[in-house]
Amino acid sequence: MSTPTEPTTRTGPTPSTGPTTGTGPTTGGIIDDIGYGRQFDDWYHRLFPDDASVTAEVERLVSLHPDPASGTVEFGVGNGRIALPLSRRVGPITGVDCSPEMLGLLRRDRTADTPVEPVHGDIRAYTADRTVGLVYAICATLSMLLTPQEQRRAVRCAADLLSPGGRFVVETHNKPAILALHEGRARTTYFTPYPEPGTGLQSHSLLLPEGSLWHLSHVWYESDGTTRVGTEVSRLTAPEEFDAYARAAGLVPESRFGDWPADAAPYSPDSPLAICTYVKP
Repeated sequence: MSTPTEPTTRTGPTPSTGPTTGTGPTTGGIIDDIGYGRQFDDWYHRLFPDDASVTAEVERLVSLHPDPASGTVEFGVGNGRIALPLSRRVGPITGVDCSPEMLGLLRRDRTADTPVEPVHGDIRAYTADRTVGLVYAICATLSMLLTPQEQRRAVRCAADLLSPGGRFVVETHNKPAILALHEGRARTTYFTPYPEPGTGLQSHSLLLPEGSLWHLSHVWYESDGTTRVGTEVSRLTAPEEFDAYARAAGLVPESRFGDWPADAAPYSPDSPLAICTYVKP
């Protein structure tokens, strides 16, 4: 999960194992839902408001799409925060996610001009009967796969979905920046105020020694004094690891940047995000 302000993370609706609900795509198996949606579905919109960050992300994804008519797939679509407005610009999008609760929010918010197909499935095994021009995995979806093997499988699936010349876009929290935030400590706590008076997010961050895992517990404060609590675990993954996964899947690393706005500074170890693009030859 993330918030619109630093230094919180950008993770997102969690990928899973399981079958899809469509006729063409398949994932197979039993849904392995870790419960992200059950924790966050009714306050996710408070953490991720529809603000300028959504506009910047949509604009950049539109600019990265090589051929909107060829189709689009989002891994970890969640409630459609990005897919719904993006579909107004690029046409139909297939959104894969493990959480029935988050997909329910997407279905609720769809309109005639937001053609997003929700698919309950597993990004580590997702296939389709056609290729597309753009696959994207944002909000640290791939980092919520907790082993390199699982991450590699998901990248392979993304590569297999792409047409020649197609592009794969990955966004995750920037590992060097997260480690710097901890200043050598295993634990740290920080508070992110939100624009609405009396609201904000307190995050308790723990670096686990096992496999670069990152444990986060969040406390959301409403202006009326009520709170909500949610917990997530992700794998701190360096951009170079995604580059290696992509090369192994036959993709060519293309570019890397540190935030979504077109005028954002180039990627650096201090960037809050690592956004990487890959092209299929």
